[in-house]
Amino acid sequence: MSEERLLPVPTQLSQPFWDACRRRELVAQRCAECARFRHYPTPRCPSCQSDRYDWAPLAGRGEVYSYTVCHQAFHPYFADAVPYVLATVELEEGIRMLAFLPDLDPAAIRIGMPLEVCFEQVDESLTLPCWQLCDEPEAGEG
Repeated sequence: MSEERLLPVPTQLSQPFWDACRRRELVAQRCAECARFRHYPTPRCPSCQSDRYDWAPLAGRGEVYSYTVCHQAFHPYFADAVPYVLATVELEEGIRMLAFLPDLDPAAIRIGMPLEVCFEQVDESLTLPCWQLCDEPEAGEG
């Protein structure tokens, strides 16, 4: 992967999300009126249109909701990674996040596969949420 990596640019609205990632915590906006979570950060709740929200911690667990196996690199940075998996992860709280799953065998990916968040520190100012196969049973399970 010789080409420069494409990285997110935090905005005033998304900065609390990136600050939490740097602390290795996963958070999302939660509407102060209807209590619904939302991701990616927006100034208004898509459910009730309230502009009041807080940042709430998430469990960091979810499952593969949808995925695609990329056999062509759509940016030179990913040329050495093909084939790789891009997935939509549905979190326990009901919101979805996009995920790059470079360490999972594309042939093994399945809808419903359990994932847990991990973090990749890119530099001292940016840490990315990543996803890995969840190998621990949830609380209360066998």
